[in-house]
Amino acid sequence: MRVGIDLGGTKIEAVALAPGGQEIARRRVATPRDYAASLDAIAGLVWELDRVADEAGTVGVGIPGTVVPHTGLVKNANSVWLNGRPLGHDLEERLNRPVRLMNDANCFALSEAADGAAAGAHVVFGVILGTGVGGGIVVDGRCLLGANLIAGEWGHNPLPWLGSDEWPGPPCYCGKRGCVEAWLSGPAFERDHAEHTGLTLSSREIVRAAAGGDPGAAATLGRYHDRLGRTLASLINVLDPDVVVLGGGMSNIAGLPEAASALLLRYLFAAGAGSDPVATRVVRAAHGDSSGVRGAARLWPASA
Repeated sequence: MRVGIDLGGTKIEAVALAPGGQEIARRRVATPRDYAASLDAIAGLVWELDRVADEAGTVGVGIPGTVVPHTGLVKNANSVWLNGRPLGHDLEERLNRPVRLMNDANCFALSEAADGAAAGAHVVFGVILGTGVGGGIVVDGRCLLGANLIAGEWGHNPLPWLGSDEWPGPPCYCGKRGCVEAWLSGPAFERDHAEHTGLTLSSREIVRAAAGGDPGAAATLGRYHDRLGRTLASLINVLDPDVVVLGGGMSNIAGLPEAASALLLRYLFAAGAGSDPVATRVVRAAHGDSSGVRGAARLWPASA
């Protein structure tokens, strides 16, 4: 049995998978905003799944950051109480077994590459479009981490091919301006609508209004489609993946993968009239919100 933990900012989700990938059990608790309490919550979930399955499973944890190999300390986590902490070491002591940690976007990509929307693909880019914008790269079933442990962090590249009305771009929490995250996250979508219409609406309300024929909302959605198409084209120009999988709350916008795919022809290198069709597929995640926790479980092989 493999246990996966998705350590989110508001919830901690756990799943137990059988060797063939079938789900045995799932549990969820609220995330404590405290390091020691988070350790307790994770350990409690693992022990509960051990009890249900009547065996001690391997444990993989998806975290909103990364672990520095030579120190074992977490960095870049937006759940700031994790930063600078030896999370893996502390969990291993509590659980009395090895624990593998991985960035949550990488876990998402790994899940979709294993048995999701990109199953069987050679190179997969998993995209998170939610409160933030992240991503992970999987090549032949293995996560690509990179020399600086930031492979896939496309959210902190600048939005490409800025229009005159987009320069210099909104400020990003990272300290720069015009980052993809500052344009394509859920809060950025809402901000863009408010700036153009004067109306403060949630992402769902904007999408619903666009479907109902509201011209302001339709224009906001059109700008979002175009910015996503531009950014994915820039990504494909560098990585050229077989599949791009969209996840996160914004990926639930009806028709988003199709709209982004159609716009690739406008921006991709060598695409356009008379060129070959774009081979990269843009698809929505097959496992939805469950992909991250399933990918965390898959940090261990089924035979471990």
